[in-house]
Amino acid sequence: MSAVLQNLRSKLFAGLATLIPVMLTFYFLRFLYVSLDKISAPLVKEYLEWEIPGIGILFTLVFIYLLGLAVTNFLGKKILSVGERIVERVPLVNTIYTTLKQLTDTFAKNSLEAFEGAVYIQYPRQGLWTIAFVSGESKNEIGTPYYHLFVPTTPNPTSGYFLMIPKTDTVPAGMTVEEGLKTIISGGMLAPDVNPMPDD
Repeated sequence: MSAVLQNLRSKLFAGLATLIPVMLTFYFLRFLYVSLDKISAPLVKEYLEWEIPGIGILFTLVFIYLLGLAVTNFLGKKILSVGERIVERVPLVNTIYTTLKQLTDTFAKNSLEAFEGAVYIQYPRQGLWTIAFVSGESKNEIGTPYYHLFVPTTPNPTSGYFLMIPKTDTVPAGMTVEEGLKTIISGGMLAPDVNPMPDD
């Protein structure tokens, strides 16, 4: 009975881990759309004498584009930096904002493409396995091939450790880098049911 409850609880948490980011994104975009639609629709009707249903969608896209344009120039970066320093002084809000920003920066900067694959290694000691991402390769003086690995932390994969390890001490994870990130962010709740680890 306890095994059934444990399985039920793990699946519920996995479902929540999948649903929460989707719902947060949906409600944020909905709030943005409704707010801009309420502002823009009366203005368009008054000055252009047009009544366009859903004009907020267009203004939402324009707003997001202009925001991206603003924060990528020198002045915009300075203003954003000042705003972030203010947010960082607010307890709790600081933790939430910093974590979300680090996660979005991970994907926005195409960091997924920087890794060649995902592997399992025994870390931080023998008998304990964790996911690592291959960032490069090299050989020592006698020709032994090594992997350059980034070992991310859970649930924030933007921080972690750099390791160099012989290829023979790694096990292919059998998943993409994106799938590996999902496993890490979810704390293992979205990990595959079958793992490739060898029997000792």
